[in-house]
Amino acid sequence: MGGNGWAATGPYQQDLGAAFRRAQQQELAEDDHGFPGQGIVELWEDEDWREYILTGGTGTVLDFYALIDAGAGDQEAMMRPLTEGEIRSWAPDGRPTREQWDASISQLLAPVGRAIGRCTVLYRDGEPAEVAYWGCTAD
Repeated sequence: MGGNGWAATGPYQQDLGAAFRRAQQQELAEDDHGFPGQGIVELWEDEDWREYILTGGTGTVLDFYALIDAGAGDQEAMMRPLTEGEIRSWAPDGRPTREQWDASISQLLAPVGRAIGRCTVLYRDGEPAEVAYWGCTAD
């Protein structure tokens, strides 16, 4: 079986790690996927949660344990921001808008392997406005 691609946006914060955790908290508040009363860190310490994610997943930011550095390369169950070069390949000015992201999402999902996540800041009127997240479930 192959993973399923997904895409979503979340609130912007200057600290991308904090924005990522906030998006996870919001997603978890909407649906705990049968694991009530746990935060994301506790969930990832739970063997049943890891099995749940790695054999299907949620198709959301919850499928990823942490945000890693853009230059780190893709790692399983990690969300990685795009590098400057990756951004400029579809948003030449380096400040992608929601419209550019929407138009490019199939291109952006194509190279993403199973259990891999990516993100980038989206701009509105030249200012950071939200964070785009996308990825592929593990299975």
